[in-house]
Amino acid sequence: MFEDLDELYQEVIREHSSHPRNFRALPAPARAVDGHNPLCGDQVRLFVEMDGERVKDVGFTGQGCAISRASASMMTDAIKGKSRAEVREAFGAFHEMVTTGHCDEGKMGKLAVFSGVHKFPVRVKCAMLAWHAALSAIEGGAPEVTTESPGDEGPKP
Repeated sequence: MFEDLDELYQEVIREHSSHPRNFRALPAPARAVDGHNPLCGDQVRLFVEMDGERVKDVGFTGQGCAISRASASMMTDAIKGKSRAEVREAFGAFHEMVTTGHCDEGKMGKLAVFSGVHKFPVRVKCAMLAWHAALSAIEGGAPEVTTESPGDEGPKP
């Protein structure tokens, strides 16, 4: 068994990075948004198919570090079936968690594995990349996003 929770979290991130869920393109009419993290080169193409106000299906392709791929994998599972409002709320909660470390495990569920990312401010952008793409996709925003938006740098030491 795992000696501590950090080891379990690392294992979950490794698993989702090595075997990402929903790693596939969706056919039209899915909305596609390209995300790029210029700091470390992570790239994601997120596909979202909506059914009215709900995320009907979601997939992604791309390349990046373990945190970026695992975050995209777990995010796709987390937002399937959710309304636009629920996705916006999840975005906010995830962003707060990865920038501050504050985590309501009941609300975050499996995404709580990313609560330690706040200790590594450079990695916050890796964890947030797919989330920025998802927000743009559900809102009908820009077809390209980057991690250079204000607020993703995490807390200052």
